[in-house]
Amino acid sequence: MTFGEQPAYLRVADDLRQQIVSGSLPPHTRLPSQARIREEYGVSDTVALEARKVLMAEGLVEGRSGSGTYVRERAVLRRVTRSGYRAGDGTTPFRQEQADSRARGTWESRSEQAPADQEIAGRLDIKAGDRVMCTRYVFRDGGDPMMLSTSYEPLALTGRTPVMLPEEGPLGGCGVVERMAAIDLVVDNVAEDVSARPGLAEELHALGGVPGHVVLVVERTYYASGRPVETADIVIPADRYRVGYHLPVK
Repeated sequence: MTFGEQPAYLRVADDLRQQIVSGSLPPHTRLPSQARIREEYGVSDTVALEARKVLMAEGLVEGRSGSGTYVRERAVLRRVTRSGYRAGDGTTPFRQEQADSRARGTWESRSEQAPADQEIAGRLDIKAGDRVMCTRYVFRDGGDPMMLSTSYEPLALTGRTPVMLPEEGPLGGCGVVERMAAIDLVVDNVAEDVSARPGLAEELHALGGVPGHVVLVVERTYYASGRPVETADIVIPADRYRVGYHLPVK
């Protein structure tokens, strides 16, 4: 294959993509059938099917059971802001952002004790099987799910203290920095790694996404004097949101 050549299914997908982007195939329009694609482009059924799969994986079209494949409404990307610690009312960054009167954010959470698996144990510098408090969050914007978060805190640090449950007790709903300060742990560093991957079935179900869609994953860990005190996985649908950072320069 010489440079610049494409497999037939990509050429078909490119042409259909251009029609979608230009508006020739507007949202909610049914995509040409597999038979019609085969006839119009002079390709095999296999090529036509693979071209449709490409568009579906890109989130441009969606299948409707018993009806066909339709062009999806293109979402306007919204920004999820990640920023350094901001002193204020002691709430989490999400709650601080939602203090804006125009914000429409809500959230729900559930906490339970669990043994740390190998990955979480490594991130928290504890042994696999050690007990952690696992808290799962669903964040919504105007009622629509926008972000998932699962946090883990070592019970060796927080167990039998007023901050054992992140959303309950005297400091319920406060950020990690304030909660750890209440048990004499001074958080002085936070690390975040951002990656992308196909969303898991349960994640996409909770976020209202389509199977195969990509999610952004922010792996965050808070440290106090080099010791990990909390780690979390934040999952964001990549077709609806982008992650923006606002970091201070020292």
